[in-house]
Amino acid sequence: MTLIKRIIIFLFVFIALVLFGLYRYYINDVLRYEPLIHEDLKAVGLEEYTPLLLGLVMQETKGKGSDPMQASESLGLAKEAIKDPEKSVQQGVRHFSDVYAYGQKQHVDLATIVQSYNMGISYIDYVKNHGGHHTQELAKSFSLAKVKANPNLYTCKNNPNNFRYPYCYGDFTYSEKVLKKAKYFELYEKIKDRLKQN
Repeated sequence: MTLIKRIIIFLFVFIALVLFGLYRYYINDVLRYEPLIHEDLKAVGLEEYTPLLLGLVMQETKGKGSDPMQASESLGLAKEAIKDPEKSVQQGVRHFSDVYAYGQKQHVDLATIVQSYNMGISYIDYVKNHGGHHTQELAKSFSLAKVKANPNLYTCKNNPNNFRYPYCYGDFTYSEKVLKKAKYFELYEKIKDRLKQN
């Protein structure tokens, strides 16, 4: 066997192992919520956003824990107060549906809607008053205003090495992260649909 063939086989095996590891660690736990997310979204006419919410779950918890959609705070509860994953999904979808409907009414872009899942529905008003399109700079300025209003609450644990510091309210990169992760699940859905057709 030539050296080139050995290298190709090694690379193939290495890539297969990496993909399997990614699937097992990141994607498998998220995908178990796909049917529930899809059904809850379908009930409000938003089933096309299933990959997006799977990306959101991946960003929030990688599908682990009792509150996979980190939906407790949208009810005004403490973080991870929800102890039933099914209730977390139901509330997470309800919260997304609410911010989506309000975002549509205010004519902001999808990135703003996704960011408002993390930063609260008032972020939609903020973006509407600043051009209607989310940017990291807008998210930073919104975060900083919240920090200045509650400096003892949003501190990043006084850690200047925290990537969010000093923008310690929410995650100003949240929208970009979720939309990027959603692409994995869009691809997954396309492959799944194609396999069903064959």
